[in-house]
Amino acid sequence: MKYCYYGRFRRRRVSVRSCLIVCAVCIGIGLLTVSLRSVDPPIDDDFPVNHEVQDASSASLSGGGPENESEGNRGKSETERSCATVEEMGEVFKGGFLKESLRVRRIIQDHFLLNGASRVRGLPPEQFCRHGFVMGKSSEAGFGNEMYKVLTGATLSIMLNRSLIIGQTRHIGLSSSLSVLGKYPFGDYISYSNLTFTLKEVKHLWRHNGCERKYKRHLIMRTDDFEKPSETNVLCSNWRKWKQPIIWFQGTTDAMGAQFFLKNIHPEMRNAASNLFGLPELIQSRANVFGELMRVLISPTKDVEEAVNWVIGGGVDPDITLHMRMLTNRSVRAVRAALNCIRKAMRIRNLISRPKVVLVSDSPSLVKSITPDLSNFAEVVHFDFEHFIGNISSDNNGLHKSDFRVKDWGPAPRWVAFVDFFLASRARYAVVSGAHRRVGTTYAQLIAGLAAAHSLEESSTGPSFSFLSSFQGNLLEEGLRLQVGWGHVWNRFAGPLSCRHQPSQCAFTPLLPPAWWDGLWQSPIPRDIRRMAAYGVQLSGFGTVDENYLQSFCKSRKTVVKTVPFIL
Repeated sequence: MKYCYYGRFRRRRVSVRSCLIVCAVCIGIGLLTVSLRSVDPPIDDDFPVNHEVQDASSASLSGGGPENESEGNRGKSETERSCATVEEMGEVFKGGFLKESLRVRRIIQDHFLLNGASRVRGLPPEQFCRHGFVMGKSSEAGFGNEMYKVLTGATLSIMLNRSLIIGQTRHIGLSSSLSVLGKYPFGDYISYSNLTFTLKEVKHLWRHNGCERKYKRHLIMRTDDFEKPSETNVLCSNWRKWKQPIIWFQGTTDAMGAQFFLKNIHPEMRNAASNLFGLPELIQSRANVFGELMRVLISPTKDVEEAVNWVIGGGVDPDITLHMRMLTNRSVRAVRAALNCIRKAMRIRNLISRPKVVLVSDSPSLVKSITPDLSNFAEVVHFDFEHFIGNISSDNNGLHKSDFRVKDWGPAPRWVAFVDFFLASRARYAVVSGAHRRVGTTYAQLIAGLAAAHSLEESSTGPSFSFLSSFQGNLLEEGLRLQVGWGHVWNRFAGPLSCRHQPSQCAFTPLLPPAWWDGLWQSPIPRDIRRMAAYGVQLSGFGTVDENYLQSFCKSRKTVVKTVPFIL
């Protein structure tokens, strides 16, 4: 028999069984309290119809409470704050790309005047055989990732002062497989500029000019794979000194690969990269590089153009595009946040009357459910492929989609994504990107980039084109930490400088997603710190690069050289 004491002076003899019963009751009450707490309300089963659009700052959308970090920072200066909201981070992207984009547009024009196919194919044999090329090659998987492979080749051709080859074959390995004639990537839906070469033509001109026979210069391609950190030379080698006639930078499925040259240890490579992309620390005034390249290099095929014009119906181009990547999920909060973001885009451009809004989504149920609410203040435009009759809709030889891709790309035929893309990129004033999880996918980035390039004129002086990200509160419970993946536009802001428990917001978004963490509110997540270490980059918790460590890493590593010879 043991004693249980209570009170100041008394003690009473109590049995062990009584003590255990009291403890069990206390534990039960504690567990019941925890189980009744609502950590995150469940996502609604269906989209609302004709609900009232609430203000983005309302408490029902905030997902925050009395411990809201963003609330605690209100009224403080930038030096006093410990974190920032996504809207605060996006303020630097509010404008400023006009001047830089026009500068890059001139760089691109000059580059293709000098290195375009029409001039280079007419060079004297000796000059042609000394000329260099860059391969831009992709397969026909996801459009956003694959188009970035081609565009990265285009940026590298500018940095290295070489001509661009658009690869036509699906696979590469043995030299014999490269000689097989294939189509351009997505060639049934995209037309490519005549400023570029095909590999078949380069091989023909190499033979015709006697490069091997007369000048002893063999047609060899050097490859470098960005997705293999232990082998890639993206940071450690001076690519401008490479002697191989063709260079292929593989595995660049987003905007990051080409911008890694901004931290290359050789000043010549860094200068070439910063001349095109701008200095990484000046994220507020960076050019729309990939949009300007698409403006020059790609256009819709005749059949896709026919479908786009059918949707517009002979009227004016749309004012705003809303792209919603929902992955078959249904969320009332995502819808409300997106509607508020469209209203913000209208206020930015003073669109008093009903704007024309293009709606693009992988989820048909969202399109049907959001249209009544959107129609209250806008004219909704959407490509309903089931009612379109044209050459492209009857094409049975185009891209086929595997069943496992339905959740990723939606149930529509693959060709619909290209009609949506060129339709959405006709927006004159703004693109809004919303999502169930990750906002600003590569597909949305390219839509915004091409639309912004189309809207930019030499005489542009007014408000610039706006790329806006729509975030519902539950996406920001842990700040931007969920925006993982290098292909997503907010990944470089996902670290500890992003406030937790943020409300729903509509943030200005960079047209050129940053690849480094040099901006004021940029910080890496632990996963990216580990990933960058494999490239020889030692990152601090706030994204600072240890340049001395990178220098020593590059000096200690063995240079990997992989080449593919071509049989003419």
